[in-house]
Amino acid sequence: MRRPEQLAEVIREEVSQIVGYELEDPRVASVTVTDVRVSENLRDATVYVTAEGTDAEKAEAMRALQKAAPYVRRQLGTLLNLRYTPELHFVRDTVEEAAARVEALLTEIKTESQDRPAPSPAEDGAGEEERSEGSEGPGPQAA
Repeated sequence: MRRPEQLAEVIREEVSQIVGYELEDPRVASVTVTDVRVSENLRDATVYVTAEGTDAEKAEAMRALQKAAPYVRRQLGTLLNLRYTPELHFVRDTVEEAAARVEALLTEIKTESQDRPAPSPAEDGAGEEERSEGSEGPGPQAA
């Protein structure tokens, strides 16, 4: 594992602890840190978070995180003992929301297809007419 990836994992764990237990802002109570990406020069870290609630509550949580970013960075600096603590950029992670949307659409398609019976060859009409005509009258089958 490369250095930025190692540092990203440590930052994710520490930021999760800081956001979850040290920040007293009620707006960040529903925030979960999902991923962290650190730049190659280790100067910037993008922290991906998800938040529960309405869109307005999610926006408030993101504003609260942006406001708390300097505090979280200072705490990281004391915990990690780095020469330079990366600047934190909080970004809303929409991957889980998109996955939930796709899952809902797939479920909807599945229930719609189960509600409609699948057409059988007998219900198609064309194949049935040919069979019924041949069996009613005398033809090559009767001989």
